[in-house]
Amino acid sequence: MRIAYFSETDMLSISFRDQPSIESEEVAPGFVLDFGADGHVVGLEIEHASQRVNIEGVSVSELNILS
Repeated sequence: MRIAYFSETDMLSISFRDQPSIESEEVAPGFVLDFGADGHVVGLEIEHASQRVNIEGVSVSELNILS
């Protein structure tokens, strides 16, 4: 998983899989899901992220991967 914040565009990007996106769909205003070739979700983009999430307070302290 990769989490990136782009201050120039105020976008928070979360990549769930190391796979390119071939299609995107805005599922709610400002929330875009990215889909891979297999149709599974590979990422999430949150537009105007600083208005929706306390960016300065976001930290990743532990990540558990379940298979």
